[in-house]
Parts: sequence; C-alpha cells; structure tokens
Amino acid sequence: MIYLRRTFPITVVLLLTMAIAACGGSTSPGSSSQGRSTPAATAPTARGSSAVVKTATATVKGKAETILTNAQGKTLYHYTADTATTSACTGACAQIWRPLLVTSGAPTSAITLPGKLSAQTTANGNQVEYNGHFLYTYSADSGPGQTTGEGLFGKWFVTTPNLK
Repeated sequence: MIYLRRTFPITVVLLLTMAIAACGGSTSPGSSSQGRSTPAATAPTARGSSAVVKTATATVKGKAETILTNAQGKTLYHYTADTATTSACTGACAQIWRPLLVTSGAPTSAITLPGKLSAQTTANGNQVEYNGHFLYTYSADSGPGQTTGEGLFGKWFVTTPNLK
C-alpha cells in the first residue's frame, strides 16, 4: 500500500510530461487543456497530390463558426508555437497533430478564401499553410465538425477563413 502511494504521483508526472512533450512544448501559466485527454498516436494523414481545403460550419466554444477543413471535412488547426518558416510540431507531436501535406503542386481550395493558401517545406514535408500559419488536423477529432482540439495547451486553435 505504501509502495502505491509513492509510485502513483511519479507515474502521473511522467505521463503528463510525455503528453506535453508530444505536443512540442509546455503549457503556459494559466493555460488549460480544458479537461481533454491526449489521444493515442496514430498514423499521419495520407498525402495527396494536392490538399484541398474546404469550409464548414462547426460549433467552436459554443458558437457556430465558419472553419477551414481538409478534403474529408476534418477541422484544421494552427499552432501558435510555429514560426513563419518552421513547424514546431514534428515527430511524436505530428502523430497527434497531423500536418496537412501536399506531395506536388500547390494546395487548392474548394471555395474562394479571403486569405492566402500556400505550401512550404518543413520537417514534416510539403506542409500547407493559410496566411502563413501551418495547418494540422487533430487525431482526437474522429469525424467532420468536431473541434476537440480548440484551445488545447493554450496553443492550438481552430483555423477560420479570417485568420490573420
């Protein structure tokens, strides 16, 4: 019984550290994961010759919002730790937050977007960006319209067409 009391906190700290490291950074003071857990790692998003970006309406923080999605309708996110030229989410992080990639050509949009859609070579491959923000899907979103990654770690946010 004493053994369990001593090892349980250590186990919790180790698991929490691994989850944070997988997301490419740590939580900032006052930030929260809003009680959501990090899903098990899965395979990266399949790469197409041209990533198609679409829009959809989804509920984000209790409000209906127009969001960007991939060709399958999954919500696209951006990561505030990225820079204009470098994706901060690579390796284990990219297994959870799957980069939107193209293998050739430029990404396209199913509709006219107010911002610029482009691609840039990163450690993940030829990654799609919108207005200079690299795009990702979240492995915990199991289908279209889900926005479970919104606000995670205070660094992951749903991408909307008016993102600057």
